[in-house]
Amino acid sequence: MDGDTGVRREWAVSGMDCGSCVAKVKGAVERLPGASDVQVALMTEKLRLTLDESRTRQEDVEATVRALGYGIALAGTAPALKKTFVLPEAPAEENVLHGPTQDAGHGAPGHVHDDPADRGKRWYETGKGRLVLITGGLLAAAWIIEFFLSAQIGSWAFVLACLIGVAPVARRAWAALRMDQPFTIEALMTIAAIGALAIGAAQEAALVGFLFAVGEVLEGVAAGKARDGIRALAALVPKTALLEIGGQTREVPADVLEPGQVVLVRPGDRVPADGEIVEGVSGLDESPVTGESVPKSKGPGEPVFAGSINAEATLRVRVTKAASDNTIARIIRLVEEAEEARAPTERFIDRFSRWYMPAIVALAALVVLV
Repeated sequence: MDGDTGVRREWAVSGMDCGSCVAKVKGAVERLPGASDVQVALMTEKLRLTLDESRTRQEDVEATVRALGYGIALAGTAPALKKTFVLPEAPAEENVLHGPTQDAGHGAPGHVHDDPADRGKRWYETGKGRLVLITGGLLAAAWIIEFFLSAQIGSWAFVLACLIGVAPVARRAWAALRMDQPFTIEALMTIAAIGALAIGAAQEAALVGFLFAVGEVLEGVAAGKARDGIRALAALVPKTALLEIGGQTREVPADVLEPGQVVLVRPGDRVPADGEIVEGVSGLDESPVTGESVPKSKGPGEPVFAGSINAEATLRVRVTKAASDNTIARIIRLVEEAEEARAPTERFIDRFSRWYMPAIVALAALVVLV
């Protein structure tokens, strides 16, 4: 698609907690006509693409992502050839759009992606954690029943544990299959569980389902901690700034500051933008940004970073960079770029798996049939 015919769209996508989630979202969206230059950032939970709305509406993009079991909310619009950067924010409940496919998104029964409602909770209070506890409890009960009562009854308990553990995985596998992505990790997990049940290995099937659920919990915890770090970094920049206009100061949103404007930074305030001190001398605590533990004294002509804390005296600071290009934004942008820059080995594995996984599934089917 010609980039001149599209607009740059950006969405916040909630629920992604691993590289497989990113691949599924990106793969499904790339298949939409009129969608190009698709970028999905795991840590900042962003989906960016150039969209020709004469071929695909933004509602269709949102429905596609929701059908995979993720939440999505439109974050902003930009010209097709102009790349913008928006600091990530902790998603608010009212920002999650729900449409006709809400039953496939967050809050749906059996959904085990990283739910924004689970943030701040302990692992066992989340949807994933509850699934682990339920399947683990059923496994333990099945072993006890098999050992003390009846092997046959215990076998049925293993079947129940397997079905409960695999049900949400199978649901996501089906959603991916409908998006022309048949060979996902969820699909392989579902096939393995069904195959194990078919040959009478209910105990092994239940155990595999339990271990898969445990892996997802650990994956979600790790992704959550990483995102918390990104959000904490973004939160360093204050929401408002004291802008000097005609000899008077007025409180304005920090993200509207433009280079050349002068802001007043009082003692105890955070610097709202990257800039240069015009007047005043004060100690600046830059530890949140640079890690330097000792406040650094700075005066006129010296640079200051957004998010630094003014510790001593009032400063007048001339803004040198817009909010989308300040130090904090650049750090977060580097995180996104690091996600997108994949190693040659990783790219080779991706290409190899496109042939290897279907071949192994076909071979296994032949073994069963022949």
